Order: sequence, then C-alpha cells, then structure tokens
Amino acid sequence: MSTLAPPFTLQTATQKVRMAEDGWNSRDPERASLVYTPDSRWRNRAEFITGRAEIVAFLTRKWAKELDYRLIKEIWAHSDDRIAVRFAYEWHDDSGNWFRSYGNENWEFDAQGLMQRRYACINDLPIKADDRKFHWPLGRRPDDHPGLTELGL
Repeated sequence: MSTLAPPFTLQTATQKVRMAEDGWNSRDPERASLVYTPDSRWRNRAEFITGRAEIVAFLTRKWAKELDYRLIKEIWAHSDDRIAVRFAYEWHDDSGNWFRSYGNENWEFDAQGLMQRRYACINDLPIKADDRKFHWPLGRRPDDHPGLTELGL
C-alpha cells in the first residue's frame, strides 16, 4: 500500500485525505488498518483504541452496524506532519433508519507516513432515505461525484 510521508504540502495532504477516504469506503477493516502505526492511538467518539488489532475490531463492529456506508472526507488544514479533515458519511441501521454522520478528525503521522494518532468527533443526524446525497455504488467514491463543499455540507 502506497503511503505519502511528511512533510506534507497541500497537494500531498489532499492526496492523503483521499487515500484515507478510499480505505474506509472499502469497508475492509484489515486493509484500512494498514495505514496506521502498529501502536496507533485513537479517540473515536467516547471510545479509546490502541493498535491495529483494536482498530480492526472497531472497524469490524462499525461496519456490521453502519450498513451501506459511504464516506466523503475533505481537507481542512495541514502542517508538516498533521492533517485536519472534516467528513460526512451516510449509512442505515438494520431497521432501515438512515443517518448522516458529520465529524472532524485530527491526524498525526510518523516519518514513514503512517498515522500514529487519530482524534475524531462525530455527530449523527437521522435523515429520510429521500434526503440521501451519497448515491454511488458501494466502494470508492467516483472522481466526478461532488465533495462536501459542492454538496453544501
């Protein structure tokens, strides 16, 4: 798996954000975990996670609950070894209730470009199926699909 290493430019930070979006849209916990250091530390909502094994377990639980998951990430800011993003994703539960989850993440990377820290704040908004905005087939968001800014999110 290709990694981009610090120091980040706007171009490489933007590429890093899209690579992260693609990994999460794969809904493959093992694949997604490979961009984190073996001892990566997360705060995701009220959950604290350390290491790839816990990341895989977390993502496995997440995608078993959050069905038809589709995510868009957008760069907010960056420095040499840190990137801030905003994101939104749509999903439904096993009862067919749809949600759009909004959030912000702060990322810190090691010298090899693996994420060593991830801090996420997320809020869930119940939506009607007709209010969904993310309509691509499951998997990678097509390059021509609007991003968060273009969608007014």
